Amino acid sequence: MSRDYDLIVIGGGPGGTSAAITAARSGNRVLLLERGRFPRHKVCGEFVSTESLSLLKWLLSDSHQDLFHRSVPLQESRLFLDGRTVRVPVSPHAASIARYDLDLALWHAAEQAGVTALQETTVQQFEGEGPFRVATSDGEFRGRALINATGRWSNLKPAPDTHGTRWLGIKAHFHGEIEPSVDLYFFEGGYCGVQPVQATDGTVLLNACALVRPDITSTLEEVLASHPLLEQRSRYWTAAFAPVSTFPAILRQPIPVSGNVFLVGDAAGFVDPFVGDGISLALRGGNIAATNLSIFFHKRCTLQHSLELYGRAYRRDLAPVYRNSSLLRRFLKWPRGLRIAALSACENSPRLARYLVDCTRSKAPNFKPLPQES
Repeated sequence: MSRDYDLIVIGGGPGGTSAAITAARSGNRVLLLERGRFPRHKVCGEFVSTESLSLLKWLLSDSHQDLFHRSVPLQESRLFLDGRTVRVPVSPHAASIARYDLDLALWHAAEQAGVTALQETTVQQFEGEGPFRVATSDGEFRGRALINATGRWSNLKPAPDTHGTRWLGIKAHFHGEIEPSVDLYFFEGGYCGVQPVQATDGTVLLNACALVRPDITSTLEEVLASHPLLEQRSRYWTAAFAPVSTFPAILRQPIPVSGNVFLVGDAAGFVDPFVGDGISLALRGGNIAATNLSIFFHKRCTLQHSLELYGRAYRRDLAPVYRNSSLLRRFLKWPRGLRIAALSACENSPRLARYLVDCTRSKAPNFKPLPQES
């Protein structure tokens, strides 16, 4: 196994694998490092927004296109708050794909693209500003460029701002009555998203994923009882596996570059999950980072200029999602009377509701793959 690479990617989630596949298909030598092992369940709404489906199809090799046949199309979004229900059509349809399957399929696609992909490999530290030396539990590796896709918490980047609410994320899959919509139930102390998702064995389940304040609600059972309609709906659900959780989740604006290191996915910034764009932001961020790095690898610019191009593209195309989701969250803090008036306006004006949803979608140009190198 080689110890020298053009690109080293740390973290094997959607952002890391997107970057690794994009770079490898441009003819670059890529090392992908993951401390865990796939497949695994992960706290996630498992919503893949419409604008990222073409990129995801390109990232997955032909042998993994069955993932799309098993994905559940989502035709509508419903918001339940203050006794009101706002419905927004999802057109074209978005997709619901279990992270248990998605992460593994992307990992295998990276291997098929020629990426050297190592699981259960812990990165201890890295040195340099380009080239880099990366010390791991499997020894030392060297790379011309480095992408950090390690998630919200990592000892490989400056400590994030810990001010603000510390949220608890909880998720499980359930057997229950299926509806082809993504539903958001808001209640005091948080919210819970519910949508159908297909398990590996073909069974269509319900994914219930919540973000809550742990001082108010700390278990999924309490979450399901926190909204009257959700309590009624979930009364006869049976769990497919024990809940998984993550804490603390702190919403923050993105920082796409740290020193001379590219940050993608949650390592760059943690967007409010209720907008349903976390997977999309990770896939697009990884692809944009690797696309700009390709210019550097082919000796058409410096690493520093590549970092500048990435930061500029990220702030233009992806950062608005974070800003707009933060603005929408403020709506939840309005007095109840004002919230009801705003919800009534959305109920009576589908165009307004659609506009607000569009504000939480990335405005990156339509995906166009780089030419593949042999």
